[in-house]
Amino acid sequence: MNESDYLAQRFEANRTHLRAVAYRMLGSVSEADDAVQEAWIRLSRSDTSEVENLAGWLTTVVARVSLDMLRSRKSRREEHLGPHVPEPIVDREGGSDPEHEALLADSVGLALLVVLETLDPAERLAFVLHDMFAMPFDEIAPIVDRSPAAARKLASRARGRIQGAAPTPDVDLTRQREVVDAFLAAARGGDFEALVEVLDPEVVLRVDRGALPRGASREVRGARAVAEQARTFASLARYARPALVNGAAGLVVLRPDGPFAVAGFTVVDGKVAEIDLLADPGRLRELDLTVLDD
Repeated sequence: MNESDYLAQRFEANRTHLRAVAYRMLGSVSEADDAVQEAWIRLSRSDTSEVENLAGWLTTVVARVSLDMLRSRKSRREEHLGPHVPEPIVDREGGSDPEHEALLADSVGLALLVVLETLDPAERLAFVLHDMFAMPFDEIAPIVDRSPAAARKLASRARGRIQGAAPTPDVDLTRQREVVDAFLAAARGGDFEALVEVLDPEVVLRVDRGALPRGASREVRGARAVAEQARTFASLARYARPALVNGAAGLVVLRPDGPFAVAGFTVVDGKVAEIDLLADPGRLRELDLTVLDD
C-alpha cells in the first residue's frame, strides 16, 4: 500500500468522527461535509510523516475549518432577522439511518443546537471539543489563539449558557410521539384549548423562514400565543407526516408542490416545551427527505 492509499484509508476510518465534530460546530450536515472535505484536501497536501496522532491532527483541522466557517457566516446572518433554526437531520419514523445515528450520538437535539447557535464561535468550539469529545484544553487553546486557562473559561461560559437555556427532553420516544400526535390533532381541528393543554406554559416556538420576507421569521412564547399561532396552520397540518427530527419525535410538512417545513419538538414532562420550525425554502431544498418516501 502506498502512502496516498494509506492516508486515504486512515482518513475514511476517522470520517464519522470528523463529521460528528463538524455538525456540532456548524449545525448543518452540508457544511459539516464541506469542512470534512477541506480536511481531506489539507491532509493530501501535508507532510504528516511526523504526526503521531493522525486522528487528533484531523480533528484539529476540522475544528479550525469549522471555526473559520462560523466566523465568516456571522456577517451573512446579520440580514437574517429572527431566530435561526439549525439544519435538522430527518429520518423515517421507526429508525434512524446508521450514519445519522453516529452524527446524533449524545442526544444532539435541535434544542441544544439552537443554544449552540447563540454562542460566540470560540465558545462553541471550546465547549464542543472539550465537553462532547473530551479534548484537553492544552490542545484546544492553539485553535482559538488562547491560553489553556482562557480556553477553559470559554467552555465554562458556554456550559453555563447551555445549562440555563437548553431543556432536558423526555427520553421515551413513544411518549414523545403521543404528545406530538396530540398537538397535531389539535392543530388540525383548530382546537385552541386542546393545543394549550399539550403545551408547556412557557413553551417557545421558533419559526425560521429565512431572511425574507422581513418579519416572517419570529419567536413566539407562551402556551396561548403558540396555540394561536398553531391554529393558523390548521390548513397545512393535513400535509404533516411523522418523522424523527434529530432523533426525536417531529413532523415534516410535505405539500403536493414540495416540502413546506420541518418541525422539531422538545417534550419535557409530557408537554411540548419547544418547537423549532424550519420553513426556509432554500435550506429545505438542501435537506435529504428521500428517507420519507414510501
